Parts: sequence; C-alpha cells; structure tokens
Amino acid sequence: MNQLFAPIQVGRYTFSNRLVMAPMTRSRAQFDGTPGELAAGYYGARASVGLIVAEGAQPSDDGQGYLNTPGIYTDAHVAGWQKITAAVHDKGGHMFIQLMHAGRMSHPDNTPHHRQGVAPSAIAPNAPMFTLKGMQDIPVPRALTTEEVRQTVQDFRHAARRAIEAGADGVEIHGANAYLIQQFFAPSANTRTDAYGGSIENRARFALEVAAAIADEIGADRTAIRLSPGTTMWGIDEGAEGADLYRYLVAELDKLGLAYLHIMHLGNEPLLAEIRQRWKQTLMVNRPGRPREQIGSDVASGLADLEAYGQMTLANPDFVARLQANAPLNSADPATFFGGTAQGYTDYPTL
Repeated sequence: MNQLFAPIQVGRYTFSNRLVMAPMTRSRAQFDGTPGELAAGYYGARASVGLIVAEGAQPSDDGQGYLNTPGIYTDAHVAGWQKITAAVHDKGGHMFIQLMHAGRMSHPDNTPHHRQGVAPSAIAPNAPMFTLKGMQDIPVPRALTTEEVRQTVQDFRHAARRAIEAGADGVEIHGANAYLIQQFFAPSANTRTDAYGGSIENRARFALEVAAAIADEIGADRTAIRLSPGTTMWGIDEGAEGADLYRYLVAELDKLGLAYLHIMHLGNEPLLAEIRQRWKQTLMVNRPGRPREQIGSDVASGLADLEAYGQMTLANPDFVARLQANAPLNSADPATFFGGTAQGYTDYPTL
C-alpha cells in the first residue's frame, strides 16, 4: 500500500501519488456544454489524488450523447474549464480532460443541433437513452463519410488544444465503453469498406490517427488514451479478433510515446499481462468494483503504475487521506450520480 503514496513521473509531470480519480459523467453542465458553477468545487475538493481525469467532454456538437455533458471546443467551454483547472492546481493537483465522442450513443434531443447521431456505420445500438422527455430508444445513426472521419480527427485535435488553453495538464482520449472510437473497433458497429473498416489495421486506424494528431498538437507527454478490451455493452462485439486488435493497437500506440494508457479492465487477465509487456510507458488500471482490501494490489505487483477509482473518489473527496488513515469510506449515492444539484456532488463529508 505504501507504494501508492509515492510520487511518480508521468509524461512531463510528477504526480504526488499513484491514485487517480477516474472520469465519471455527472451531467451537471449547462445545456450549451459550459461546465456548471459547482464543478470547480467538486474537482478542487478531490485534488489530493495524483491525477484527476475529468468527465468526458465532447470535442464537437456531433460528439455529444447525453444531456448536460460538458464540451471543450468553444470559448465559453474554455472559460468554464479554466475555473476548474485553477481550483485543482490551487490544491497542488493535476487534471487531464477526457475527450469523449459518443458516436452512435446519442439522441438528437440531447444535442445542440438536434441532428441524427454519427457513427462508423448506420447501425443502432438497440439501447434506450435518457432525455428530457424520458427514456427514448436511440435512433439509427448516420454513417460518417471518409472525409467526415478525417474531419473528426481534426475535431479531436482542436479540442485537445482548447483543453490546454483551459489549463488542463493534458487530455485522455476516450477509446472505451462503446463510444465512437470503440465503435470503429467492433465489427458489430463497423461494416465500412473504406480504409477505416474490415481488417484489424483498418478498424484501429481512427484511434491511431486521433492519438497521433493530438500528440502532434499538444505533445505526446500530455496525451493519454483509455481502452476497455472486451466490452459488450450497447451492442459492441469485438469478435474473435478482439484480443488481436488490442495487441496490434497497443503496440502501435506505444510508438507514439504517450503519457499513459488507461485500461478499463473487465477480466481478461492474460490480455492485461500482455498489454503490460507491450506498453513501455505508464500503465493505469481501473478494475470496476475493486474491493477496498485490494486497493494497491496492481501497483504492488508491478502490473500497473497507477490505479484509477470512480465511485470511491466521488463519495470521498479525501480519498487519499482516508486510505492513509485506514479510515471508513463514505458510500456513493447512485440516485445523485447524473444531474441535480450539490446533493451527492459537493456535499460528501470529509474526515
């Protein structure tokens, strides 16, 4: 456990410890994507972790999927995030903003332009989504043209630059959890016949182009990516070649010299061990539902350099201090996860 509290060099930064606040959508931004007024207090209170990865922020109008998620591509967005990053830095913390394009996981009622969602192919996820009218089925998305795929790469590049202008220390590309980048990986969501579909190399191409563009724009040592090998949520099926795709993808990403790779680990231990061998930079592992007694086990074994935690950091602003003191942890209130006010957001007690 003591290794968790030791400093570590990640990219161009030295983090004070190996604990990370995982990105969590909280749906408390304004409708135009400007972060809410309470967000600076929420993130600032949790700055004792080595790194905060902020909730997914859409890189464009088309990138939004859910109600009241923040963006990071307009002047208003940048001004809103500047308050948040300043609050984190004032407490000695570090923050990466996650860039999240929802792709087909979107409903027109939730976006500023109310257009059909976009995706690798015109295949619906067969899932409902919350809107102001209640739960509605997600409609069939529109397949991006080849030129639009290339423009989306530039949208990510632009959003990364805007994140740095907003004071972020770096960005994490969301390539996991059934959103746009992972939709390109999965044959169940990607039936393209151009350079972005078919072979493993083609299905990985979009992710690699996004990572390379962002690394070129802001520096590889401020660029990271999150992956979730084996996800089956919302119609994602990576098929028999799924593990091979990640072996290829991780090896290619490693050549870029990114700050870290964030793995949302869903149970394939042999593949995670292979990723550890193929990845030469910092590796972050997030095991959903990890019990308290196993906190620090991946760092201690050398499997990971950083460990990410979601609900535990949400409910415990002083997560690091509680672990150091072996103190009890608050339980998170699921009823307040998405949307709402200060309740379940900035009112969790500290020691």
